[in-house]
Amino acid sequence: MNDTVRALQPTEIWNHFADLNAIPRPSKKEEKAVAFIRAFGESLNLPTTVDETGNVIIRKPASPGMEGRATVILQSHLDMVHQKNSDSAFDFNTQGIEMVVDGDWVKARGTTLGADNGIGVASIMTILASKDIAHPSIEALFTVDEETGMTGALALKSGALTGRIMLNLDTEEDDELTIGCAGGVDVTATGHYEMVAHTGQAAYLLSLKGLTGGHSGVDIHKGRANANKLMNRLLTELSDLPGFAIASIDGGSLRNAIPRESRAQIMVDHSAEVELKNRVEAIRLILKNEYHFTDPALSVNLENDGSPAAVMSPEFQYRFLRSMYSCPNGIYRMSPGIAGLVQSSNNIARVIARDGQFTIQCLTRSSVDSEKADLARSIASSFELCGASIGLSGAYPGWEPRPDYPIVTLMSDLYAELFKSPAKVNAIHAGLECGILGGHYPGMQMISFGPNIHGAHSPDEKVQISSVQKFWGFLLEILKRFPSA
Repeated sequence: MNDTVRALQPTEIWNHFADLNAIPRPSKKEEKAVAFIRAFGESLNLPTTVDETGNVIIRKPASPGMEGRATVILQSHLDMVHQKNSDSAFDFNTQGIEMVVDGDWVKARGTTLGADNGIGVASIMTILASKDIAHPSIEALFTVDEETGMTGALALKSGALTGRIMLNLDTEEDDELTIGCAGGVDVTATGHYEMVAHTGQAAYLLSLKGLTGGHSGVDIHKGRANANKLMNRLLTELSDLPGFAIASIDGGSLRNAIPRESRAQIMVDHSAEVELKNRVEAIRLILKNEYHFTDPALSVNLENDGSPAAVMSPEFQYRFLRSMYSCPNGIYRMSPGIAGLVQSSNNIARVIARDGQFTIQCLTRSSVDSEKADLARSIASSFELCGASIGLSGAYPGWEPRPDYPIVTLMSDLYAELFKSPAKVNAIHAGLECGILGGHYPGMQMISFGPNIHGAHSPDEKVQISSVQKFWGFLLEILKRFPSA
């Protein structure tokens, strides 16, 4: 499998990518990847440092004839989103990613691929290891924990870098030059609830699967189903059945992924079993119709289950379902200034309720900090109504677009020259580390670009082989034409 990937062109990038993908590197557990990159820099006899958080900086002098050019900061993150299909036995903590070539695309078997941001990392490694690529002096910055809090970027000390122009290699469309992004904050609702005993009821497992999912920022405008919201809708539709009670709910996985699956243990009186099955089938058909464009593989299943020991009290169940219903999800507001750009959104990413305790995890994004705070307050209010305590964490700022920066002009002009069509110079509704790094280094010119990566943050993630070749040629030409210091 991975040998086929290693034979792709340019072979240097794909081999570095395969080496990286052999290493487990979930967010907040990147120790092996940090050691790998550190050893890589040291093997090249390049100055290599690792800070207290795990960020790695490797420096390389300019190639002959390029000494008078400005230093370039090449930046990518080491961690990857770990998500797999429910029927996969893959262990992210011990196994390397199993890659396959499918036509013009590289995919993984039932898991995320790690092209986000592994292709960026592999590209930087290729430049550092090269002996014939023309480039100015390089500061290669490999950050940690980008996907679940950007703590690597947040902890980077302001004096760690000397360059004033940064190329972030973390954009997922090869015709885009990204010059701005949204900020975000994690909103977490937790609490306890009363459990009550049940008698003489029928137990079932209600499951929702097959949703498309995707990146909770860049895919949020596509109208894809959120498994946690749909499960809440299902449970509410069933809640007036005789003896209906919820024993547990388990939906979603990661904050930055639109949830694809949810499961709930439920009870009904034996007299309501036929009606339960009829309603589930009716709702299934409704959801299949509503989401047949965005989530064609959506499935709703009902099967007999072992009887749980206890269920939610009726009072809490009522308040919980309505709190979930009232919580904003998806697009909150579109940008009034940039056509087609989502300004603010929320993703109800993870819902767990069992054994008298519940947790709801949201990721709230906005390019306007005041609106981000207002949306977080709205979410908090929804769950405070069912007695939850609210925690806000992992906040990071947005990145204000600066289309007037010289690096933006240079790269947009170069793109048009090379590819005979204009690049899309825009901002995205996702978190990039540029906003944080720009706070450490005010006035730094920053731009983000990369190859086509589809389905990021889901097991459908794939990277286009021909687009990697296009991206690589563009990057090499940028380095050749980098401005004078």
